[in-house]
Parts: sequence; structure tokens; C-alpha cells
Amino acid sequence: MTNILLPTDFSENAWSAIIYTLKLYKNETCRFYLLNSAKLKASRMASFSNKLLTTMQENAKNDLLHLKERIEKTNANNNHEFEVIMSIGSLDDAIEACVAKYSIDLIVMGTKGATGAKEILFGSNTSKIFKKVKNCPVLAVPNNYEFVVPNQIGFSSDFNRFCDAKELHYLKKLADLYNSKIRVMHINEKERLDENQENNADILKQYLKAYEHSFHWIPNYASKATSIHDFIDELGIDILAMINYSHSFIDSMLREPVIKKIAFHLKVPFLVIPE
Repeated sequence: MTNILLPTDFSENAWSAIIYTLKLYKNETCRFYLLNSAKLKASRMASFSNKLLTTMQENAKNDLLHLKERIEKTNANNNHEFEVIMSIGSLDDAIEACVAKYSIDLIVMGTKGATGAKEILFGSNTSKIFKKVKNCPVLAVPNNYEFVVPNQIGFSSDFNRFCDAKELHYLKKLADLYNSKIRVMHINEKERLDENQENNADILKQYLKAYEHSFHWIPNYASKATSIHDFIDELGIDILAMINYSHSFIDSMLREPVIKKIAFHLKVPFLVIPE
């Protein structure tokens, strides 16, 4: 059974991510955990009575139960089970606790921030989860993204680091859902790969030998963001995957000023694999 964590703030963006996930895993036996976290600042908590805090928690729990009921009516699938989790801690702490307690295999979130600002690539919560969760992949789903069968999964790598079996396990599990093809993308920053990169590329080919796959060398003619967009468009990529190494493209992207993120609005779901 696959255990999937679905954090929600009851927004349409969160609902969109949930529906995408249910369709992606429609043929799999899954247990979905619906998580809502409503952390109050200490200054605000001091002004609330215990009775009022209890009432707020009960209301949030009822909202989760109503969401569960809505999902079960929308998604009549005997393969799927649902549980609700209410937390009054921070969302990232709640997610870390759930990953450990419930042996979570995947976290799925929407990309849209609470502000809905178009210039922000990922909402603050999603970005924080990318950085903090170290032992579980995170799938970020663009707002209002309509499900399509992921026939083509893109995997971006600079080949500077060795991809081990554990990291690629997440990529393979995703490909196994629909017998997807894996398209490996490398942006040419140098004329040729160095010895270390050559070795890592060869090892990656061996790891993927049981899957239909191909390697694509992309000229370094523009920003990495533009190159990735072109790769997605030209190959019809349905899900993009990357490993979140320290000082990797994802890491640098999350540290950039907001204005620089405008160029990297993803059109497809984005799987972030922990190193």
C-alpha cells in the first residue's frame, strides 16, 4: 500500500492537487492522509481561552471530515482509503511528524501561495517543505492543472553527483504507475563532460536500463529556466523530476529574489526527490 500525505488549507488550489493525485494513483492501493495545520502565534494564543481553542480545533477537524466526505463522493474508488489529521503546530513540523509516524511515501501539495501572486513560483509553505523534508519526495502540482497520463517523465541532472538507488527508486516508482518513458535532460555548461560526470551518466544509464529512456543534451543558449521550459515543451513532458541536492538548481532557485522566479513558472507537476 502507498501512503500519501495531502496537506490542505481547504483552498481550491489544495483541492486541485488532491484531485490530480487521486487520478494519478487511481489504479493503486493507497491510504491518503488529509492534513490541516493551523498554527497560532503565541501572542494570539495567550488571548484565547482553552474553550475557544478547543472549539477552533473541532471546527478544523469537522472541515477535514467534510473534505474527506467530499473526496469519497467524488472519488468512488475501492483502492483508496482516507484518514484525517489535525495539527496546531507549524505545517512543516506537522508534515515531518506525519512522514515518520505514518511511513509516508509521497507528499503532494499545490504550488500556489496564499497571496496568489503570479510572480512567485512556489508558495511559502511549498518552498519550506522542499527545504525541510529530507526523507520523502514532494510532488508540487500547478494550480488548476488538469490530469493527463504521465507518458513522459523528465529528469534533469548535471551529472556532477552520483545518483544512488534510493534516490532513483522514487523516480522509478512514478514511472511504474503508467509505464512512463524517462527523458534525462542535461544542460551543456561545458563543451564536454568531465570524467566524474561521464561515470555518473554511465551509472544512471545502468540504473534505468529496465525502463524506456533517452538522454538529451541541451545547449547552454539561455537561462536554465528557459532551457527546462523548452525541454518540457519539445518532448511533451508530463512530470518534471529533480533531486534536491545542496547548492543544486532547485536550492538556488528557492533562494533567488522573487523577481527572478518569474521565468520559471512550471506548467507541469514537479517531483522534488530528497538526496
